[in-house]
Amino acid sequence: MPVPHDLYQDLKLSKEDIQQKRTKDPLLDSLINKYSQADAEVVKAEQAKSSDDSVKKLKEKRFQVKEKIVQQLQVPS
Repeated sequence: MPVPHDLYQDLKLSKEDIQQKRTKDPLLDSLINKYSQADAEVVKAEQAKSSDDSVKKLKEKRFQVKEKIVQQLQVPS
């Protein structure tokens, strides 16, 4: 059964830390919203048993957003 990806665990930050950073950084907030949407699309595609190629593309999109989040978290606030 497909489950949502845990972004906070991947980033090794608590949800509270991320929430605090989001309130101060509109770009980070936007990226995390995009990540959540991309993750939901992956889960939906996996549940629908979409083609491997479709799922792979959605996972790549999610990964690219995560990389942008990592970059944004490294910017001094």
